[in-house]
Amino acid sequence: MDKNLLLKSSYYYDLPEELIAQTPVEPRDSSRLLVYDKTKNTIEHKIFYNIIDYLHSGDILVINNTRVLPARLFGFKSTGAKIEILLQKRLNLTDWEVIAKPAKRLSEDTDIIFNENLSCKILSKGEYGSCKIKFIFNGVFEDRLSEVGQVPLPPYIHNKLKDKERYQTVYSKVEGSSAAPTAGLHFTQELLERIKKKGVEIVQVLLHVGLGTFRPVKEDNILKHDMHSEYIEMTEENANILNKAKKENRRIIAVGTTSVRVLESCTNDKGIIVPQKRETNIFIYPPYKFKVVDALITNFHLPESTLIMLISAFAGYENTMNIYKIAVNEKYRFFSFGDAMFIY
Repeated sequence: MDKNLLLKSSYYYDLPEELIAQTPVEPRDSSRLLVYDKTKNTIEHKIFYNIIDYLHSGDILVINNTRVLPARLFGFKSTGAKIEILLQKRLNLTDWEVIAKPAKRLSEDTDIIFNENLSCKILSKGEYGSCKIKFIFNGVFEDRLSEVGQVPLPPYIHNKLKDKERYQTVYSKVEGSSAAPTAGLHFTQELLERIKKKGVEIVQVLLHVGLGTFRPVKEDNILKHDMHSEYIEMTEENANILNKAKKENRRIIAVGTTSVRVLESCTNDKGIIVPQKRETNIFIYPPYKFKVVDALITNFHLPESTLIMLISAFAGYENTMNIYKIAVNEKYRFFSFGDAMFIY
């Protein structure tokens, strides 16, 4: 194994700031699509709605049906100091892991008031602003949250979003994410219907995306990186569909790195997909051997991130860095509201 592949700096690429997409394109499926054929080592430049030309009858398209919570809350301490809370992970009916800003103003037992029906108490503090909190509320928590919470956009997006639903996939269903599974943002209901009519089966899995997805890799040796964990679900019905498809040598196509994480986490050493509901902290980097995913639809990810490491494992390190260089030269739009890539 090439030891350079374990160095964070190996996954750096130079990205001009103007290529970071600040707003989504309309309609959703009109973003650009870079198509990379691993077997032929060829690149094509298309529009996202052309994805249907690369999907075949019998393929399984795996989507993540998570929905982004209104996870960004602004409240006040009794002193009047303003505090921002970003929900990360639900621990039970009242307790959450969060990121608080500015955390230095907080201590255990500090109360934060959001409105007359919702407040919280700091239970404990961790690193990088992380805290555990307990919510105190009247009525139904989800109702109180929707009254005061905002959908949190990634830190590199500075423009305000006119339509909140543009940071949700059209098939989002189960609330629980702090960020969107952004590869899915390119699909419209019409495109999904056309894909189904072509004979492609769509399977829904669940991964609640945490803010850890944006956390930079701090260690030079990526093996020392403390990988964030996220909640996943694979139903027995869907595991059976996927296992049958694999037996019949039909392609499993993951929409986004979140779907990849679910599929690879739920597949045992014999290549059998096992139903489960649990946390996963799977960290995929070269030379990982994929057990179930045959093709991948994804966006362009941050330099030195765990996500570009996953793509490097799937497409090959040198191929990935070359694709990114070409995407920069061709002025593709990057990150959450950016363009897409299909690797097969």
